[in-house]
Amino acid sequence: MNTRTRRAAVAFCATAMAVSLAACGSAKESGDKADSSKSAGKKGDDITVGLLLPENQTARYEKFDKPIIEKQISTLTNGKGKVEYLNAKQNADTQAQQIDTMITKKVDVLILDAVDFKAVASGVKKAKDAGIPVVAYDRLAQGPIAAYTSFDNKEVGKTQGEALLKAMGADAKPSSKIVMMNGAITDPNAKDFKDGALSVLKGKVDIAKSYDTKEWKPENANTNMDGAVSAIGKDNIKGVYSANDGMAGGIIQSLKSNGVTKLPPVTGQDAELAGVQRIIAGEQYMSVFKSYPQEAETVAKMAVSIAKDGKLDSSIATGTVDSDTDKGIPAVIVPVVSLTQANIKDTVIKEGYYTLDEICTAKFKAACDKIGLK
Repeated sequence: MNTRTRRAAVAFCATAMAVSLAACGSAKESGDKADSSKSAGKKGDDITVGLLLPENQTARYEKFDKPIIEKQISTLTNGKGKVEYLNAKQNADTQAQQIDTMITKKVDVLILDAVDFKAVASGVKKAKDAGIPVVAYDRLAQGPIAAYTSFDNKEVGKTQGEALLKAMGADAKPSSKIVMMNGAITDPNAKDFKDGALSVLKGKVDIAKSYDTKEWKPENANTNMDGAVSAIGKDNIKGVYSANDGMAGGIIQSLKSNGVTKLPPVTGQDAELAGVQRIIAGEQYMSVFKSYPQEAETVAKMAVSIAKDGKLDSSIATGTVDSDTDKGIPAVIVPVVSLTQANIKDTVIKEGYYTLDEICTAKFKAACDKIGLK
């Protein structure tokens, strides 16, 4: 197996989050789920899986998720399973049309990473009504979802918040001003990241400015950060919570262009190559390492199981989650790791995300040498 698809060393971790229901309601709901899943029918290896990803600005989707899912589906179906792939490029209307396309193509199951978790609910229902079960991937879409896999998103935010306080050191005090650069409000994960971070940061520091960054775009984070610097003062910002690496890049660019010579600690997420290199260079303090191979392989297993057998194999997901519209969704929650200079070898290099040569290019060779990354 290619090192980029090597399974993460950490074990799967399913988290039970279901709200207790009355016995009669639970029984009815279980029956509804069973009936809807049976619509897929029993099939052999000759299945078609629809794959809808939300955007292509974040490097992970084209670099990790898509190829790993495709490879795993091929492996699980002896090379006979096909994948129909479309990317919404951060447009919810486009994704709605893509769901219609998948219904027209009569795919056997749909893997969906929603652009807008609320707006997509009608499309999820439409797919279910057409006999196509939907597996929510990375973001918990609303609507009648058959299964779900992602990371513990509140734990991601908590991990980022804890790392920021650690990096701030003596500046981690109630009077110290920080900026929170959160993700897009159309992404349910963004709220979880924010809530997780606030559970750590609230009361420990002064959150002087907080932004919900449209479409997660680095350029929007850059503009927001310009506003924060203007409002707070370039020398008064003691730390920046950034929900992901792409935005961290825009934030750091803004700080530099505004004349900040000693950068405050900045968090991130996704372990993007540029983010890892900024960590090595000392510009970004940390990122969150998430095993995309583990997540992608899990969703492929879910999709194939549902498409072939008409229902999800109970051994794949032992936990459940609730959305605002559906309860008791079978789920697998994958663990996360705080990525700093200290564990680059044990995370992104060990798991085959990047080679040493890819990280330590000529521009970063001296910085790599300085931290012993050879």
